[in-house]
Amino acid sequence: MAIVFEPPKALCDVPMHYCPGCTHGISHRLIAEAIDELEIEGKTIGISPVGCAYNNYLYFNCDMIQAAHGRAPAVATGVKRSLPESIVFSYQGDGDLAAIGTAEIVHAATRGENITVIFINNTIYGMTSGQMAPTTLVGQVTTTTPYGRDAKYSGYPVRISEMLATLEGPAYIERVSLHDIKNIKKAKAAVKKAFKVQMAGKGFSLIEILSTCPTNWGLNPVEALKRIEKEMIPHYPLGVFVGADLEV
Repeated sequence: MAIVFEPPKALCDVPMHYCPGCTHGISHRLIAEAIDELEIEGKTIGISPVGCAYNNYLYFNCDMIQAAHGRAPAVATGVKRSLPESIVFSYQGDGDLAAIGTAEIVHAATRGENITVIFINNTIYGMTSGQMAPTTLVGQVTTTTPYGRDAKYSGYPVRISEMLATLEGPAYIERVSLHDIKNIKKAKAAVKKAFKVQMAGKGFSLIEILSTCPTNWGLNPVEALKRIEKEMIPHYPLGVFVGADLEV
């Protein structure tokens, strides 16, 4: 009998610790499928963050390194410069990348480091009790904004992709979403292209993925997917912000 479906080899066959309805697992699978299809498992090195995905080194069947909070782009830079033939990616949440790691991501991007960054934006600190993140929407309730984020006191949500797109260093930046099958397919294509950009030596690439956090949003998994479409995408529009000249 012909095999029509099988799990990606770059993803370990173990239970994941994520909450029901969390889309971290989907993004992990897309990365693993891209690694398989590009046949780069043996030379791929991932950088794990601090946050919900702090232990994703348990899930990817490739070499992984744990980085201090927010420092994944700096670690990825060191790995790539030391081992230029390797394929290096960091996997970071919005608290990790857009708060404590803001300096690292800005300077890695402006230097055009030949690394791939997977940026998970779920508008909240998922692991540490649901506090306001830099990406939290105005009016969004969190444990530190119980009456909703007030721009007068807390400022406005940071649009990382748009901000980095103003720099000259990045080769490819795209924002995608995981709220339905059509967009999951687009997300996979973007992740795969980001790896190909690195393989071609084009420079820095970042894929921002709009993701869910049902537990801290206080929603069930279906409601959480709808929230991405109705609330997040209007503020974080999908699309390519820096486009690499590369066939995929």
